[in-house]
Amino acid sequence: MASFRNLIILGPLIYQIHHFEEHIIFNFREWRLTYFSDNNTLSTEEVLLRLSIFLLIIIFIHLIKNNKASAHLILFFLMTTQVINAFFHIFFSFYFQDFSPGAITGVLLYLPVNYLIFKAAINEGYINNKMEIFYLVIMGICTFTLFEIIGPIVFLISIFLSAGYYLICNKYDMKVKAS
Repeated sequence: MASFRNLIILGPLIYQIHHFEEHIIFNFREWRLTYFSDNNTLSTEEVLLRLSIFLLIIIFIHLIKNNKASAHLILFFLMTTQVINAFFHIFFSFYFQDFSPGAITGVLLYLPVNYLIFKAAINEGYINNKMEIFYLVIMGICTFTLFEIIGPIVFLISIFLSAGYYLICNKYDMKVKAS
């Protein structure tokens, strides 16, 4: 089985493919505006750049630090932007009985690739129990939902909270290892 370090680089790649489906092949923004309010003033290209750059930064941090805290940042980010996003596309395609652009790559790429990433994280000890997965799911759902309701300010808030989480988690892990 591939290692966590090798699999995480697939995250930015499949995000690019997902974006291609949403905005080049189909028109997700038009679909979204049919059913939801327009609270996102950022262009799709800016969202793509912001999310891709942030994901690459936290991957780079993990490649240097290689610890549980940096792995959790990646897992939180992937849970929010890919796993929950896939379920959003699937659920609302059925709910509105109207195909949501992004559902194809959500099912064919986001879910299977992230399954492999999370499985590797479990096997390598970055996730130690089901409660950690539960917390990542809850944080992902909350963050994704807040972004859909409030808009882009959630990016900034998430970055600051992620930095705080990293510092606290890293400090806790160092104390546990010292004991």
